[in-house]
Amino acid sequence: MSGSHPSLATDLTAVPLPRRPLDLAVFGDDPVRRWYENELGWPTVPANTAEFLRLRLGLRFDVLDVPAEAGRAALRHLAGTSPVAVRGDRMELLVAAGSAEELPGLLDWLEWGALALDLRAIGSGGVMRAPRPPEPAVSGLGEVPSGRPTGPGEDESLAPPARPEPGALQGAAVWLRPPEPGCEVEASLPTLSALGGDGGAPDLVRVVNTVATQCHRLRLRLRRTRP
Repeated sequence: MSGSHPSLATDLTAVPLPRRPLDLAVFGDDPVRRWYENELGWPTVPANTAEFLRLRLGLRFDVLDVPAEAGRAALRHLAGTSPVAVRGDRMELLVAAGSAEELPGLLDWLEWGALALDLRAIGSGGVMRAPRPPEPAVSGLGEVPSGRPTGPGEDESLAPPARPEPGALQGAAVWLRPPEPGCEVEASLPTLSALGGDGGAPDLVRVVNTVATQCHRLRLRLRRTRP
């Protein structure tokens, strides 16, 4: 790494949005949307018969989308309450709002900017598929499995990604580390402002450098296996 650390161009300490009052008429018969909007205060995009419920990004958090193997290597740099989702062979790490705008400059500063890495950050104006709430928060939802729990003493970073059960919706996301109702998610998210500090927020620089390193290793491995 060279030079001074990148400046923070966005305000990552925005006041969290208030929870919406519980209005069953608004949520219809969708208990998943009700859980996200009422219990967590996360804005959603309603699903229709052909789509998944989606979470709006850039308001409470952004998402770092990486290969699951690369994401597992970064779990040690997150707080225990940092939400993490898995979708197929991808891992979605929730990061502080505004991080997507900072990612290109951060990769340049870490000297990864010249390489084509299999990672992206999605922020303001984007959406992510809403993973199923963990049991027993919302019951009676057999079509989408919850994330794979780890047993006592089991290293979560070594656990394989949660996989859909037979009959699960294709492309469905599951929580590896689900969010906790009653806890403001912002305090647990990796942020650029944590660089060099000793506060409780995870350091976005460490997370990005770790996943970039793993993405590069995966890239080299794939290149070696090609005929």
